[in-house]
Amino acid sequence: VPVLPLPNGVVLPGQVVTIALESPEAQIAVEGALAHERRVLLVPRPDGRYSSVGVVGRIENSGELPNGTQAIIVRATRRARLGSAVAAPVPSTGAAAEAEVLWLEAIPVDETAPATAMREVMREYRALVETMVERTQNTRVSVDLGAIDDPSQLVDTIGYWPELSNERRVQVLETLDVHDRFALVTEWLRETIAEHEVKQKIAQSVGEGMERQQREFLLRQQMAAIRKELGEGTEGADAVTEYRDRIAALLMPDDVRNAATKELDRLERMSDQSPEQGWIRNWLDTILDLSWGVESTDRLDVSAARAVLDTDTTGLDDAKERIVEWLAVRKLRAERAANATVLQPEGEVLGTTDVPVRSLSTAPRRGGRGAIMLLVGPPGVGKTSIGESVARALGRSFVRVALGGVRDEAKIRGHRRTYVGAQSGRLVKAMREAKTMNPVILLDEIDKLATGWSGDPAAALLEVLDPAQNHTFRDHYLEVDLDLSNVVFIATANSLETIAGPLLDRMEIITVDGYTDDEKVAIARNHLLPRQLHEHGMGTDDISISDAALRSVIEGYTREAGVRSLERALAKVLRKSATAIAANTTTDTNEQAITIDSSDDVVALLGRPKRTPEEISDRTNVPGIATGLAVTGAGGDVLFVETTSMPATGELSLTVTGQLGDVMKESSTLALSFVRANAENLGIDQ
Repeated sequence: VPVLPLPNGVVLPGQVVTIALESPEAQIAVEGALAHERRVLLVPRPDGRYSSVGVVGRIENSGELPNGTQAIIVRATRRARLGSAVAAPVPSTGAAAEAEVLWLEAIPVDETAPATAMREVMREYRALVETMVERTQNTRVSVDLGAIDDPSQLVDTIGYWPELSNERRVQVLETLDVHDRFALVTEWLRETIAEHEVKQKIAQSVGEGMERQQREFLLRQQMAAIRKELGEGTEGADAVTEYRDRIAALLMPDDVRNAATKELDRLERMSDQSPEQGWIRNWLDTILDLSWGVESTDRLDVSAARAVLDTDTTGLDDAKERIVEWLAVRKLRAERAANATVLQPEGEVLGTTDVPVRSLSTAPRRGGRGAIMLLVGPPGVGKTSIGESVARALGRSFVRVALGGVRDEAKIRGHRRTYVGAQSGRLVKAMREAKTMNPVILLDEIDKLATGWSGDPAAALLEVLDPAQNHTFRDHYLEVDLDLSNVVFIATANSLETIAGPLLDRMEIITVDGYTDDEKVAIARNHLLPRQLHEHGMGTDDISISDAALRSVIEGYTREAGVRSLERALAKVLRKSATAIAANTTTDTNEQAITIDSSDDVVALLGRPKRTPEEISDRTNVPGIATGLAVTGAGGDVLFVETTSMPATGELSLTVTGQLGDVMKESSTLALSFVRANAENLGIDQ
């Protein structure tokens, strides 16, 4: 049979196709076929290699195409396998390429199998083709499938599908088993239908989005035209556009973005004369001033952080150690998260990843990533100053919130938006001032909160200072979730007695003791004196104060746990020294310099000492005097207990004097009872 190679197509049995004769080889093959029973073997040759199976067709007609190219109309009849010998075409003699062919019949259906099985396969094929035509809107597949009863002929109608690739057509051509051919074709049809469904959904979603955007654009244009006709101008439209740009630029959570967009839509529909317009603008300004998604990077160098704390503050070792411990834990968590391993519940290691993946049993609770500490100590010991040092050591923003005298819950959680003049609470204002979502917030004087007729502010702080809840803190004014879990809260107090129990339970208490005399000398030398010299316009060349003089000021003129009175005493020394320097008319700067290096120099400037240290030995040598230690608001002191005996006038009695509490009175009574009970053993006369 003359061979007509098909370099760009595949023909299946039952198809009627038009083939253009564009090569001399094809023209010679057709001439040979017309001379011998008009039969021709159509063999796919897509990549230059003949396929093993072709199809024998009969030339129904021949002629020219509109462009002048010769063409034939061929009806494919049956499959045929190429024989062992293929003769090459001889253009010089006009001899066509011929091949020995083996007629192939479709492998018949197994007669032992139920006849209904093949009918079910054929029915499924027809249904899939109809679904594909409906989904793809391809009318070129116009074969009447219901009129075809032969299974092999039915499945070969897949050749009319224009989207079927040549590779798959060759596969269908070479598959002789009808069952296998149906399996291949139905699988391809299902894949195609699924792909078209996905594409249709995507196209529908894109179309709906474009339609919504076009509709919103038209409505805004109409609204602008209405405003123009009403004489309201375009300032409102410009403001709405600016708000939309700000909302789009911020990394807001979805619920916050939806709330802001909803309020902005209300503002856009509202008239300029509406009183609610100002309220909505204030709300939008407040929520857009928050730095959503902006966090400062922590400096996790523990040694550098401790150096910063030691430079800023002398003493307070317990507070510094707690801050350094928290920073060390945060550093380890960051390093472990970077090198986390993915574990199955059974513990099998699957691999490493840059993103920490944890099972449900090991995943941490949201929140609790910040620190909540309470510094308790007497006034003037530097509790407020250490908060600034912590922020500087971590590289975070610092905001101070003064709570002394606050008696309104709205100061913490804000006012409801229904009130005139409503505004956000102090926590939201602090986050706006910080410009980040992980600042260090100092809650100063938390023990001075008061309960008033407008609520209990301490109760409002329960949610703020709870690690399990503050990631969804809600201000009454904003009414959206605000994540405070990354904030470092440092509260200060002078006493624990006035702090509510539930609030105290949420904070880690760090006791800040008073300074010793040696620490006060170091603080005066390194911090107080340089600051006072700067404030009084003096330098180290103008005055020199020795450590002995500083100790005389501390012991004779101050009695406190902190250093505020010490700083005032140093300020008085510098004022008197500045007066002496200003009154001196000597031009020699060396003669103008003032040196204070003894207690006598201090007395000359500050007057008689206010307190004189008492020698313990002078008093304890007298019988009837015992010593103890007392803890006071100024730190501590030696407590002298004096007793005086007198002739008995009757029944033995004990009188206790002084501002003593019940516990101290009970202690003295117990001591007397012990002596009376053991008088004989102690050798004391009853």
